[in-house]
Amino acid sequence: MELEQLRGKLETIFGKKVTTHAEGEKTAAGEAFVVGNGRDVLVVHGELTPSERELVALLLDDGRRVESRSVSGTDNERLSEALAAWIVERLEQGDQEADLPEAFARWPMLAGLKVPLLVYGDYPERLPSSSYVDLKKLLRTFFEAEVALIPLHNKMWLILADASLLTEAREGEEESIEEALSALASGLQDMAASEWVGECHVATTYPFSPAGSLVHTVATLRETIELGRNFRQSSNIHLPWELRLETLLDAVPKRAKNRFLEGVLRRAEPSFDPEMLQTLEAFFNENCNVSDTAKRLYIHRNTLLYRLDKFKQETEMDVRDFEHAVLVRLALLLYKVTKRR
Repeated sequence: MELEQLRGKLETIFGKKVTTHAEGEKTAAGEAFVVGNGRDVLVVHGELTPSERELVALLLDDGRRVESRSVSGTDNERLSEALAAWIVERLEQGDQEADLPEAFARWPMLAGLKVPLLVYGDYPERLPSSSYVDLKKLLRTFFEAEVALIPLHNKMWLILADASLLTEAREGEEESIEEALSALASGLQDMAASEWVGECHVATTYPFSPAGSLVHTVATLRETIELGRNFRQSSNIHLPWELRLETLLDAVPKRAKNRFLEGVLRRAEPSFDPEMLQTLEAFFNENCNVSDTAKRLYIHRNTLLYRLDKFKQETEMDVRDFEHAVLVRLALLLYKVTKRR
């Protein structure tokens, strides 16, 4: 991009005066951000946020280097860090519909359809430092292809893999795209847990174009991990299409959640001991089928019926009845997030 074109674009984007200078030429005194690339200097007259400053620097860099397919590891790392800062800034401002700035849109790693995967390290302290290059090598081995690695913060990483991976994985297989995405996330979680961050959670969603909806996609994945960790504590793989009910319940005010929970349990909270919780969750996972639930729990059918009858006596809720089953299923989900166990 010509320097004059860039100057005009920056004035439009920032709504601030932007001037150009030759390297070494003096700039006017006053509040301004000055950046050079060894040949030219851009001066933005006005305050800029850190991510906006990084964007100006990136745009002024040699465009041919960014556009080429042989971007160095150092350049990739710099672009990743700058993109992470931009994403976080947009999320903090609630601007999920922001278009990808040109400096990033020209990056080949963001071209085409991508499968987004968000990895969250579930550990209390900061992870021991691992170099960006080492992590990229690990991911390249796992995906057998180049991927974009964007460190959103010390516990959360965004990975963008080419959507063609799904096509290759499903070739000759009768599996849905949801099943392919789930398998990909599960494999990544296993690898990350054993060779990267230890205990962690992974969320993914459908392929998308980073140019138009990157911030919105990151927000969706971040919410998906939060919902999954709260409502489905036994799982480390979180998929938005499996959390629709949880998304709805999460929007319910806390007071209403507690009222509903107390109404269903009828003050019989002791009924939700670990054994009963396991029994009810297995019963719902097996579509309320008594025989299949007994097999899953490795107990006799009569033992299962005894537990369900006991729960009915204490709560007046018979989970073999459809309406009661729906109410108890909702109560189970709310019981977890209200931390009543």
